[in-house]
Amino acid sequence: MKVVIVGGVAGGATAAARIRRLDEQAEIVVFERSGYISYANCGLPYYIGDVITDPEALTLQTPESFFSRFRVRMKVRHEVTAVHPERKTVTVKELETGRVFEEEYDKLLLSPGAKPVRPDLPGIESGRVFTLRTVEDTFRIREFIRENKPRSAVMAGGGFIGLETAENLRELGLDVTIVQRPKQLMNPFDRDMASLIHAQMRNHGVRLALGYGVEGFEEKDGGIDVLLGGHAPIRADMVILAIGVRPESALAEKAGLKLGVKGSILVNDRMETSVPDIYAVGDAVQVIHSVTGEETVIPLAGPANKQGRIAADNICGRDSRYPGSQGSSVIKVFDMTAAATGINETHARRAGLDADSVVLSPMDHAGYYPGGKLMTVKVVFEKGSYRLLGAQIVGYGGVDKRIDVLSAAIYGGLKATQLKELDLAYAPPYSSAKDPVNMAGFMIENIAEGLLKQWHLRDLEKLPMDGSATLLDVRTAGEYRRGHAAGFVNIPVDELRERLDEIPEGRPVYVICQSGLRSYIACRILEGNGFEAYNFSGGFRFYDAVLHDRALTEAAYDCGMDRPRDEA
Repeated sequence: MKVVIVGGVAGGATAAARIRRLDEQAEIVVFERSGYISYANCGLPYYIGDVITDPEALTLQTPESFFSRFRVRMKVRHEVTAVHPERKTVTVKELETGRVFEEEYDKLLLSPGAKPVRPDLPGIESGRVFTLRTVEDTFRIREFIRENKPRSAVMAGGGFIGLETAENLRELGLDVTIVQRPKQLMNPFDRDMASLIHAQMRNHGVRLALGYGVEGFEEKDGGIDVLLGGHAPIRADMVILAIGVRPESALAEKAGLKLGVKGSILVNDRMETSVPDIYAVGDAVQVIHSVTGEETVIPLAGPANKQGRIAADNICGRDSRYPGSQGSSVIKVFDMTAAATGINETHARRAGLDADSVVLSPMDHAGYYPGGKLMTVKVVFEKGSYRLLGAQIVGYGGVDKRIDVLSAAIYGGLKATQLKELDLAYAPPYSSAKDPVNMAGFMIENIAEGLLKQWHLRDLEKLPMDGSATLLDVRTAGEYRRGHAAGFVNIPVDELRERLDEIPEGRPVYVICQSGLRSYIACRILEGNGFEAYNFSGGFRFYDAVLHDRALTEAAYDCGMDRPRDEA
């Protein structure tokens, strides 16, 4: 059996190694357009920022090392330009010499990845405008920084690559502005949770111009102007485009393979395309979202590696199936960590699901053990069934641990109420006896049993301010003086029983505290005394962070100076 693989990196290289482990006699050839067959593309921003200093550390395998161990012929700088299913060959161009030849196959695996979105904008061909996808892209950016010593940069796009690159450029001392058409960074997060990421970026000197689209570039006076709609240009020394990626599916389309959403390659759960003996994996393929059942594209390294293994199994006569992608992800944001799995509340509602959520702010480990820090956890579930839909966590220590627990719970089909039952490891330096995941389960169980009724930020504008309800802040008087939500009166929770006569009977009570715990206790006191009480999900700390971020987002950035949009 002869297997030809188009593309290395995650899916292709993984498949090649797996095929060899399953079939010692197979002939395996990999054609890779770039000069690198297996590299750590997720580490590229950290090479730009000198966190990773050795370029060879980015190269996981070389053609020589791969052949030595697996006897796989790795042909770098070879571009497959056409697939001919009718005669089972591919046309290959050797990029260094221009030589063109055909290669036969018995089984073909396409792992072409995705390409950066590079819109047809005026000035986009400027030598000061870069994309970041390959090792070569990284070297070009690093060389530009070394030779030109830029003082400022604009990141167009606020996803994973955008944030990681912005952080690394900032660590090099550059002034950095992120321009993003949506009014938030990091679409896997709900906007309220993204507010915490925004604050972290701003605290480290990164300017955010959210809600603006890039309309072009203009080189002048030794720099480049980034042209924005409805705003004065932003001046910088360099621009990096990170506004998304598209499936690299032109080769498949030309060969007559069926395409799916967003121009992706259509595959079944065995990673088989619509044409016999041709498989496809990685960022270029359509997958099923395992939470919603939607057809989608999720360009992440973990799914690509799994798909490569599954395709290899099936090529070698086994029967492996891909269950779908859940979209679990994590990102370092300076000294903070943000992670998500499943779908967020916004996505759930857009998908027609009757979703609810809990927001809590526990410590990452026992409060009495030194060094504990807060994390903010949002767990999304379906009303009625209490099916877990997704989770988002922003914090410092232990964020990755909790998101992985929640990811496994979603995959395993646990109900949100069952989170309370998970037997999780505890020692004071690492957790609390009631782990944050357990705490989320306790809260959701209270909702299921009618012990907790919530109100959310989305309800803020609908709160009755005409006296038909009581708005109650149960923090201490000092906390209340330092800041409170408009219209809320203060009765500390420890004084509530003695001051119940100050709360009019027969009216609902909307309660808030700093994190949601004291307000829950207050709600139980009120309910026990005949009142109808609603607890604010997330607490005043969350409320204040989100509203503060919304106010800042409405400011535009022009050469480092804030000004209202209506003056732009």
